[in-house]
Amino acid sequence: MKVNIVSDTYCEDLEKMLRSHASEEAAGPMTAYMRDLFPFLGIRTPERAAVTKQFVKEHGVPSGAELEGIARKLWSLPEREFHYTALLLLEKRKKDLTIDQVAFIEHLITAQSWWDTVDMIASHLVGTLFTQYPELVPIYTEKWIASDNLWLRRTAILFQLGYKGRTDAELLFSLIRRTAHEDEFFIRKAIGWALREYAKTDSAAVQQFVADTALSPLSVREALKHVGAKA
Repeated sequence: MKVNIVSDTYCEDLEKMLRSHASEEAAGPMTAYMRDLFPFLGIRTPERAAVTKQFVKEHGVPSGAELEGIARKLWSLPEREFHYTALLLLEKRKKDLTIDQVAFIEHLITAQSWWDTVDMIASHLVGTLFTQYPELVPIYTEKWIASDNLWLRRTAILFQLGYKGRTDAELLFSLIRRTAHEDEFFIRKAIGWALREYAKTDSAAVQQFVADTALSPLSVREALKHVGAKA
């Protein structure tokens, strides 16, 4: 079924739809789980997925600058479900991301930041964008790994999570060496996660890297979790 997207009302209609499913009873525990960093409407994931799917069926998925504008509006709203919904829409159009949208992606990483959104942005949006525009990789991995913003550093480490055999191991190992000294939990966890995923492709290389590199016990434990080695 062909649908027409009216950008002036799309975001407003989407916001109204989600707010109509809000639950104060569910919102409290959901907010507490995220350390009270963000308020929640109280829409649990299965219900949110179902109602958003129906909304998209009826209203379509915007694209290009229109989608970016809608995503920015959703990102500016306080409740976390709006951020999740923005990412769902972007995921559906991730192959349409353009080289000019890196600043937009950086905004999503550095605003309303926590692992629940950043990890999806890193592995799905950035991962896809950098596959389509590999010339961006050296520029932005260097910029991000040197940044004071831990979420940009985490993104630089994690963007290759789904690359498997396409992983640039030399780059991955270099980025990890530059952050291995950090005490930050989310960086140590990212290091272990990235290595664990790459170990599914080349476990020997990961084991050798871990043996040769001064990593935190957490990073080592996570990296070797599925390769039969002890931390």
